[in-house]
Parts: sequence; structure tokens; C-alpha cells
Amino acid sequence: METLDEGLVAQRPKTVYSLRQLTAYFLKLGAIGFGGPPALVSAMHRDLVVSRQWIEENDYREGLALAQLAPGPLAAQLAIYIGYVHYRIVGATLVGLAFVLPSFLMVLAIGWAYVQFGGLPWMQALFYGVGAAVIGIIANGTYKLTTKTVGNDGLSISLFVLSALATAITESELLWLVLLSGLVYWLVKAPPLWLRSGNVVAPFLLQAVTLPQDSILWKLALFFFKAGAFVFGSGLAIVPFLYGGVVKEYGWLNEQQFLDAVAVAMITPGPVVITVAFIGYLVAGLPGACVAALATFLPCYLLTILPAPYFKTYGRRPGIKAMVDGITIAAVGAIAGAVVVLGKRQLTDLPSVLLAVGTLLILLRVRKVSEWQLIAAAALIGLVLKFWL
Repeated sequence: METLDEGLVAQRPKTVYSLRQLTAYFLKLGAIGFGGPPALVSAMHRDLVVSRQWIEENDYREGLALAQLAPGPLAAQLAIYIGYVHYRIVGATLVGLAFVLPSFLMVLAIGWAYVQFGGLPWMQALFYGVGAAVIGIIANGTYKLTTKTVGNDGLSISLFVLSALATAITESELLWLVLLSGLVYWLVKAPPLWLRSGNVVAPFLLQAVTLPQDSILWKLALFFFKAGAFVFGSGLAIVPFLYGGVVKEYGWLNEQQFLDAVAVAMITPGPVVITVAFIGYLVAGLPGACVAALATFLPCYLLTILPAPYFKTYGRRPGIKAMVDGITIAAVGAIAGAVVVLGKRQLTDLPSVLLAVGTLLILLRVRKVSEWQLIAAAALIGLVLKFWL
């Protein structure tokens, strides 16, 4: 009987890149990858699947499906899974750290400036331009991802449109709809002769811990661990949970400080969830930032690497592959819907609309321009519009 490890070895495609190369890629993506989950997920597909061909399409789809099913930040989980594909736990660990570290350090620096100088008025000016350009960037990335992952058949298009509309209308990613899409796609594309149970396991590590009531770091650790373990969807999905805790329940931040924390996450590259480090810094300095970030990303890491062997072993069986494909279609639809939600919030006047549309047109027409150049130009335009006009 084939063992789990033998199945992994047999199914693992030939490695065409080194762990050092993959780690360097995610270090760079974490340092210049603006736009949150839609842009980051699209960038991984464009760079690693289409351009460099380091990761197979099936591996990417399995990672996206697992990231969508498990709680925690979508982009970080996908990155961790990609690191696991060829280099297992070592790869997942190094990639996860490389992806999060640049934005974590940037957030620490901004948090220090925020505390020292009392608010960040320049941040709003930067975010005005950067945010508008980011909408164009993620719209372009989502378009390319959609054309690669969503088929031309009526079922695929219907599931994609339904997920996109649901996300745009409710302004949240609906886990039950993603699961339902996977089930429907499975039943239509690969009708099972029997139901097989126990193939995919998503274990949760929950343990009751008695915490000292007078320790702010323990309170931060417990709260942000819950945020990482129980909030599903993209990094944006964690924002309402954080608001209810840090503003309403604990009163660690006021309304303006919380909005500034979200703005910091949006104008810095890497995963949006890194806003937890900014919040932790405002509450308890550097130790608070480290505790908040570690507590949030630990569940994400564990809930990716623990089910990963089962996905790698059983994920390519016809029934499970069909379900993964259905989940992927719904996930891409949710990303498309998130672009609409972000656009409604960010594009509030004619200059911001023109910036977003201009960015999108440049990306579609000019091949040699980089997203980083567009972000820098948009930031300067934002400063000019807010301070000199």
C-alpha cells in the first residue's frame, strides 16, 4: 500500500528552482507587492506559474483552494503553500517569513513615526494617489487571473459571476458559497460513485490557556490568535473583527487611530493583515508589534502546512480535483468582487478615478513599465493634489 510520503514523492514535479530563489522572490514580493490579496494572489500566478513556470497550475489551484478554505490571510497562506510544494516544511517556513518580514519592518518604522510625530497627515495624501493606482493594478491582475483560471463553459462562468456579485454586494467573502461552488462543480464535472471521507483534514489547534489578566501582551496574544484562527477570507476580512476588538471591546485604539492603522496596511506592500503589527505597536511598543504579528500568522502557518500533505496526495483525484477547481473559480470571483468593493471606497472623485483608469490602461498597453514605478508616480501625484493644489 502506498504511503503518504511515497505518494508525495511520486507526485512532486521536477524542481526547476532553488529554495534560495523562491525565498528571494517572496522577499521581493513582500517588499514591493502593493494591492492586498487580489494583487498578491494574481502576482504569484503571473510570476511563478505563467512567467517562470516554477509552480504547476494544479499546485497553484490546490494552494488557492486550501487558503480559501482555512481561516487566516489568503495571500500569506498561498505563499506558505507554494513554499511547501517542493521544499516542504522548511520551504513553507522560509517563504512565510520572507513574505511577511519586509512589510513588518516598514510598519514598525511607520508606527515609530506615528507615535513620535502625532498622526500621519502625509499618509492620507500618499494613500490617495497610491490607493487609486492600486485599484488599477489589482483590476489588471484579476483580469489576467480570471482568464487563466475560469473556463469558458457556462457552469464556470456562472459560479464566477455569482461569487463576484455576492462579494461585491455583501462586501465580504462568503465561505459557504465557496464551498457550495466546489460541491456543485464536483457533482457536475466528476460525479462520484461513492463518497469518500477522511481524505482532507483541516485540524485546528485550540487549547484553553489561563492568562494573567494584568498582562497586556498576553491579552494581545490571545486576541490576535483568535483573529488569525477564526477569521476567514482575505486580509481585508479581518478588519471588522479587529475593529470590534481593539476599538469597541478593549478600547486600545480610538476610531482615528484604527483608520490610520488600516491605511498603513494599504499603503505598505505585502499582506494587508500586517496592520496587526501597527496596532500592536501603538498598544505596547515593539513587544506588542511582535506578539500581535506572531499570534496572527501562527494559525495561518499551521493550518496550511498540516493539511498540505493530504492535498498533495489526494488533491489530483478526479472528484477532489473537480471540487478544488470549483472552489478556485469561486475564489477568483470573490477576488473580482473585492476589486469592486475597494474601488467604491477608494475612487471617490474624478482625479482618483482617472488615476485608477490610467494605471490600468498603462499596464494593459505598456509591457515594460513596472508596478513599482506606477506606485511611486501615483504617490507623488497624491502629494501634489493634496498639499499644493
